[in-house]
Amino acid sequence: MLALAGWTVLWSISDPAGGGAAAPTTPGSTPGSAEPPTDLAPAEMWLDDLVLDAGTVTLPDTTLHDVTASAQGVRTGPDGLVATAMVVDATVPFDVVAEQIGEDAVVRPGDGSEAVVERDVEVGGRSFHVVASGSVEVVDGRLVVEPSTVDVGGPSFLAGLIGSVVRGLVTIEHEVEGLPEGLVLQEVVVQDDGFRASLSGDDVRIVFPAVP
Repeated sequence: MLALAGWTVLWSISDPAGGGAAAPTTPGSTPGSAEPPTDLAPAEMWLDDLVLDAGTVTLPDTTLHDVTASAQGVRTGPDGLVATAMVVDATVPFDVVAEQIGEDAVVRPGDGSEAVVERDVEVGGRSFHVVASGSVEVVDGRLVVEPSTVDVGGPSFLAGLIGSVVRGLVTIEHEVEGLPEGLVLQEVVVQDDGFRASLSGDDVRIVFPAVP
């Protein structure tokens, strides 16, 4: 979160490279259309629009690619930067999600909008290489892929016998980390390089005050 906050503050005090091009805005927004607050304290600042583009955002526990963020009505104060509304799109790499499932797990794109999970699991003292696939969904603010097909590398009846046992070992339930508090996952799409996540929220705190 601090890394994203740092990028955001850096952008807010700089101009686009190459000179003065207008910053993009979210659909339906117009720069300068919102009325600034009338109760700003001497040390406070208000920004109509704030936009961030970052190829990679790396934090201790996660990495995000192709991050784009747009915030409206950003106000500085004792709570840091708080945006009236904020939208973020970011790609969660497959390997970040795979690490959460298991050390040997591999996550990759499947057919259509599906994702595939491969890993070795042990059932009844025997090891099986499991390949499972399913569509990605948003459930309670999390990225979820619950397998619709499970292949254990043997006869089809074998998948029926142990499928329910291994299903939980290849199910993805991932919470997108490293973004400001207040953002809620709205949509996820499977891409060649990861899961493209779209998040939005109101009254989003972009920067927390420093801890003494």
